[in-house]
Amino acid sequence: MAKKLYVGGIPYSTTEDDLKVAFSEAGEVLSSAIIIDKMTGRSKGFGFVEMANDADADKAIDMWNGKDFQGRTLTVNEARPLEERPRREFGGGNRRMG
Repeated sequence: MAKKLYVGGIPYSTTEDDLKVAFSEAGEVLSSAIIIDKMTGRSKGFGFVEMANDADADKAIDMWNGKDFQGRTLTVNEARPLEERPRREFGGGNRRMG
């Protein structure tokens, strides 16, 4: 069964293909994604890699967690499910220009 990994500490210049190639050293990579800031269009420095099975995921964690990747130290662990977060309100109400 596929397992999704959280990857933190990714250099801002890293591409999803770079991530996929690096993690494929541990086994079959189904997908890779780097999270992009909507406002700036730049990488947020973390992402996710989906490995084909648990054994490959465990190998990838052993291979990359705490290790140097393109000059930065990666944090790699099993991704947690996205938790429900309260909706953020960006007030605006009765502001007056004056």
